Amino acid sequence: MAKNSKPKPKPPVNLSLKPPAKACSILPDTTLGDDVALVAENMEAILSSPSYSLAQDDQELLTKTEMRGVRMLLELNKPELSFLEHNIKSTVIVFGGTQIVERPAAERRLSEARRNLAAAPGDKRLKRELERSEKLLSRCHYYDAARQFARLVSIDNQCDDRRDFVVVTGGGPGIMEAANRGAFDVGCQSIGLNIKLPAEQQPNPFITPDLCFQFKYFALRKFHFILRAAAVVLFPGGFGTLDEMFETLTLRQTHRMQPVPIILFGRDYWSKVINFQQMADEGVISDEHLDLFTWAETPEDCWRQIVEFHERHPPTQA
Repeated sequence: MAKNSKPKPKPPVNLSLKPPAKACSILPDTTLGDDVALVAENMEAILSSPSYSLAQDDQELLTKTEMRGVRMLLELNKPELSFLEHNIKSTVIVFGGTQIVERPAAERRLSEARRNLAAAPGDKRLKRELERSEKLLSRCHYYDAARQFARLVSIDNQCDDRRDFVVVTGGGPGIMEAANRGAFDVGCQSIGLNIKLPAEQQPNPFITPDLCFQFKYFALRKFHFILRAAAVVLFPGGFGTLDEMFETLTLRQTHRMQPVPIILFGRDYWSKVINFQQMADEGVISDEHLDLFTWAETPEDCWRQIVEFHERHPPTQA
């Protein structure tokens, strides 16, 4: 190619050329909009379609993963509206183990364990179950104490329209049942914040019906426990009780919740399960943090501590 030669011009683009229209593979033989039966059938489908229902009535919509925020908001507001309606100003949280039951039930469990072991004396698992049943029988006095404590708390604080120190539990069996039962004994209201678990399929029968709630989200359940709490009483229990105990202690340690008495009921049990003093000696908590909780051995002493605490720390008026 010569050095000064010019490139050949490109042929002009014919803008009038368009790709051929794609024909629909299936065309109706008639005008569908004139088919009365088809139109009626379509109208019926419109009215029955989930898309036409109100969003609040669309269960399939509400259960979608993308609607988690809406479900959480519902779990936040539903109990709150009920507490306002019942004029519940403050609550007393009672936590404790599901396996600590009243004496007749504990005795039946022990008898069954003995029968099972007698049928298979060499079974180590059944021997262990017998040992556990014997230990739980020795702990059933905590059920009675929780029941009596709830009576004391409830009977003097629900006489007027304003309700203070309303007992609130997780709504399950064991110590929770005992506390709800104590309020039930004296004709007072109590709250159950229930959540479905593998071993707990329904709430105990002593909760005030209008104040029994079922939660999907642990976080919202915990929020409602703490929001109105005027005291936290922890009877002997397992992982769930420990979870609530350490969460409450952490919230108080970090000043993220209102001042409340945190009472560990049954020093013999708790001092064996957790060595709080050792935690302070190791330096992982300060000595002052040991003052975040107290001990109680009787329902009367437990209630006295709560009363005296609030005499020293009267609630601020909104």
